[in-house]
Order: sequence, then C-alpha cells, then structure tokens
Amino acid sequence: MKEITVEDLKKMRDKGEDFQLVDVREDFEYQMSNLDGELIPLGGILIEAGKIDKNKPVVVMCRSGKRSAMAIMQLEQQGFTNLYNLKGGILAWADQIDPTISVY
Repeated sequence: MKEITVEDLKKMRDKGEDFQLVDVREDFEYQMSNLDGELIPLGGILIEAGKIDKNKPVVVMCRSGKRSAMAIMQLEQQGFTNLYNLKGGILAWADQIDPTISVY
C-alpha cells in the first residue's frame, strides 16, 4: 500500500496539485475536524466508490491511518491503483502541521 506523510499532503495542497482527498471517518468526526476532503465513511466506501476519481491521485485519510488503510484494501480489490494512505491521519496533521485543529 502506498502512503504519504502529512508533510507530503501539505506540499501537494500548497502547490495546488490536482488530487482528491477522501475522508473515511464518520460524519460526527468530520464535523469536529476535517481537512476539507470528501466524506465517504468506511462503511459505505464500496457503495460510494463511484465518487472516487480513478484518473488522479487520491489521498485517503481517517483519524490515525487504520480505517483509511482498510478502505484502500477494499478499493484496490475493485481495481483502484491510484490510492495513497495518509500516514498517521488527522492526528499526525494536528501534531505536525496544524496544532489548532481539534482532535479526539
């Protein structure tokens, strides 16, 4: 499984690179803190797979990187090859990039 760090994600955002950010946490978690990704909770990832772009890099994130890894495993079985797990999830983002973001 391919992974990127929060530093890599910040660089991609700062450069305005064309990618999709998918957040697989639950709605209440997303409401508490998010990085403006598209919310597709893990439980519905296969049902909502049509919302995920196959033609550009897709960064999948969650709280710590575990649920996003599970989502990627499921999606790769459906033929996706352009997925990157955000190592450490939003906890790493809060720790290394933006300490003002709410974590739980």
